[in-house]
Order: sequence, then C-alpha cells, then structure tokens
Amino acid sequence: MSVYQIEHAIDYTYDKPVTFAPHQLRLRPRSNLHQSVTKFALTISPTPQKLVEAVDLDGNDSIVAWFDNNPTPQLQIQIQATVTTHLVDPFNYLLAPWAASLPLDYPLSMSSQLQPYLAGYLARSIDPIAAEIAAEIWTTVDGNTLAFLTQLNQRIYHNCTYSLRQTGAALPPSSVWKNRSGSCRDLATLFIEVCRAVGLAGRFVSGYEAGAETDDRHLHAWAEIYLPGAGWRGYDPTHGLVVADGHIAIASSPFPAHTTPVEGTLRTIGMVAAAMSYRLLIQKA
Repeated sequence: MSVYQIEHAIDYTYDKPVTFAPHQLRLRPRSNLHQSVTKFALTISPTPQKLVEAVDLDGNDSIVAWFDNNPTPQLQIQIQATVTTHLVDPFNYLLAPWAASLPLDYPLSMSSQLQPYLAGYLARSIDPIAAEIAAEIWTTVDGNTLAFLTQLNQRIYHNCTYSLRQTGAALPPSSVWKNRSGSCRDLATLFIEVCRAVGLAGRFVSGYEAGAETDDRHLHAWAEIYLPGAGWRGYDPTHGLVVADGHIAIASSPFPAHTTPVEGTLRTIGMVAAAMSYRLLIQKA
C-alpha cells in the first residue's frame, strides 16, 4: 500500500479574451479496490457559474464546469488529491481455466458487454500490422494468455522509443510500430490493438505514474486487459511494467479520446491562438 499526494495544474492562455462553452473535466482519480481517494480539491479560475458532478458512461468521475459570458485571456485548473493505492501484488488472482489459452472466446453474455473493448481503434477493424504482431507472439508463446501479454509488453518496451507528445489523438497502431516510436498513449493504443486481435478485451487508461522517482512528471497512459477471473489488469508498455501500486488511474474507456482530462470549446468566434502549460507534483506521503 502506498499513499501519494498530488498537485496538478493546467493553464490555458489565449492571445485575446475569450468566453467558454461548458468544459468536462476528468481529473479526479477513480476509487475502487485498487486505489482510494481520501482527499480531492478542485480550483478553477475564472470561477465557474456552476459545477456539475456526474459518473460518465465509462464509470469515470466527471465534473462539468459552466462559465459566464465575461471574456478572459486565460483558464487555470488545479487539483489537489491524496490517493492510497492498494494493488501491491498485481498477480494475486486466479485466471479462469478457459481463459488460459488464446484466442479468447468470451461467453456470449460477456462478449456482448465487451464489444466496444474488442473493436479496432480505427474504422472498428483491427489494424493489419497489429494482427501480424499478435500472430507472431501467439505462435511464440504457444497461445498462452499471460505469456502473450508479458511478451507483448516487453516487445513494445524494448523496440519502441518513447517520445513526449502533449496534445493530439493517439496515432494509428501501424504508424507507431513502423516508426518504432510514440507517446505513452500511442504505445498503450498499440498494445490494446494487438490484444484485441486475439480476442482480448482492452481499454485505455489515463492517470499518473506515481511510483517513478523523478521531478519531470507528465500525465501518463497505459492499457487494461479484461482477464476472466482477474478482472481489469493494467499493463504499461512505455515502461514494460505490469501495473501495481505505483500507478494512479484517473479515467478509462475503450476510446482514448474519452479519457481526455479537459474537454471543451470556446464560445468566441474567430481565430484564437492558445497555449497550454502544466505543473505536476507527486509526493509519497
């Protein structure tokens, strides 16, 4: 068990005063068996007229901020949180015997629920290069499910270079593998796509890599795979790790875009130049 204190600030500045449409914020870490939030505070400037808390379609905590029509040249969002992580041993589970070999064939009742987690990232069809990687690893491990996940995690980690990319959608899996390079969200999307090629349901997770000893912090992303008997289990191909108590999840979804920490538009008409900066401090209590 580990306890972390988090301070995360995101600042947007504009070249002229603007007004805001409602903004959806996914910045509150989730609470479940793997982690619990004991403190959370949100500060927004300019102060919103109204804040509405909700649980979104994917089960994530969401806060929608409604603003007045007074123009302002900046938007500042800051959270402070204390989170306790509980997943000390990520292998403490019993995999259902029928799920030990690939391809995975979920029971009909389960597969209908998991359909969004089994479709391809683009055009709902599996990327052919991801399918090739899946077939090669599948052959190497003789269809063993857990060995497949371990080999895939290590293959991406050892063959792809991490590159920081603060904005933009996750790149197509084939592009990431061809270039052997990507951001954490690109590498996570590649991992998920390869898993889906052999019938493993996967979802995208945004959060913090709290266990790393560094002052150079960034919002992080990884994958979670649904393993019958074990539930959702995390894999971090950026670092070749199985997710344990050093990761803090904020939001998850079958679609990476649905985990964006701040989502919203401007009401202001016309061209506006914007810049974004952030500060992230994570300390172990």
